Amino acid sequence: MDEATREHGPWKRNLYVLWFCTFVAGIAFSEVSPFLSLYVGELGNFGKADLTFWSGLIYASTFLTTAIVSPLWGNLADRTGRKIMLIRASLGIALFMFLAGLSTNVLELLFCRLFQGFFSGYIPNAQALIASQVPRKHAGAALGTLVTGSTSGTLLGPIVGGILAQIFSIRMTFFITAALLVVVSFMSAFLVRESFVPVSKAAQKKGQGLLQKVADPKLIIILLVSTMIVQTGNSSIYPIISLYVRELMHNVGPITVVAGIIAALPGISNIMAAPRLGRYGDKHGSGRVLIGCYLFAAAIIFPQGLIRSVIVLGILRFFVGISDAGLFPTIQTLLTKNTPPDVTSAVFSWNQSFQALGNMFGALLGGALAGAFDYNVVFISTALLVLINFVVLRFSEPQLLRKAA
Repeated sequence: MDEATREHGPWKRNLYVLWFCTFVAGIAFSEVSPFLSLYVGELGNFGKADLTFWSGLIYASTFLTTAIVSPLWGNLADRTGRKIMLIRASLGIALFMFLAGLSTNVLELLFCRLFQGFFSGYIPNAQALIASQVPRKHAGAALGTLVTGSTSGTLLGPIVGGILAQIFSIRMTFFITAALLVVVSFMSAFLVRESFVPVSKAAQKKGQGLLQKVADPKLIIILLVSTMIVQTGNSSIYPIISLYVRELMHNVGPITVVAGIIAALPGISNIMAAPRLGRYGDKHGSGRVLIGCYLFAAAIIFPQGLIRSVIVLGILRFFVGISDAGLFPTIQTLLTKNTPPDVTSAVFSWNQSFQALGNMFGALLGGALAGAFDYNVVFISTALLVLINFVVLRFSEPQLLRKAA
């Protein structure tokens, strides 16, 4: 699709619709995630080490299957279109969210989480659909704006989930999540427009390998690995955040509500920063945004493991949203700008696989470190991991600033 066709295509309409759909999906996904560890605690009589282990394993299980199946879904999307993938993902996850709410033990919950990962991919497919339609000169701003949909939903989700859990139960949030995802499925089916020319299976087999179709395979690999490492850092904290809040509150007060607010705070700064950083990257170079946000992330994650105040933790988590607003959209923008349109879905599916691997490794790492040491070690090690990733990125791709401009 040439730039003139993209400019006059339905990308603006789809951006508005998918912004709202990813907003609703963000609410759905984040309503229960911050409280999984508390839900696990309701399903058995666990000590601290066992609770953090099962919490990390159950949180990670979804991303194990996501990492395995994402490339398969990406290849299928190149033949069938991204719209059908949006419907498939939202309906499949809705079913297993509902079943997770019926779980009576950790093994049943683990089973449901595994199958949620099998049907995952709504937000990456929404990103791939927009990336395949948006004019390249608007790619950074459009993808940055789209990210605010899911992140603003993620902002409200923990707060809504925390209030519902406090009033009703954590179990009830699973059923609400399933209902929201059914709504997303219908909106995707009837409101999203896609003029799609399929890539035949025979053509895919005869064609070049994915990395042979891009101008700079090394850059693509580095960006995919960076996605994994950044997400490892994020997800190492996420499974234990409610447990950490409970410890800081000395197990007294509305823990789920406070944990929900703490989990939601990064979304506020993310909404404000993502479009601005996207536009800055389009004008001055995405690489500058990427490197600056790496350094900022390491600087604000490290002290989170040293404080003993919920208020200070909330302030620092607020600033996490700024670094995330630069890291993930910028990596996606760099992938878009360095990827031919005919392999956009494949590259974004691989990006989802690496992100899922980061979620899996991070959850397992966070659970293991929290069980073996304490919650503060998780934050300190995460900051060091992000800093190492920055050093590797900077020296393995020294021309990144020039290439990304």
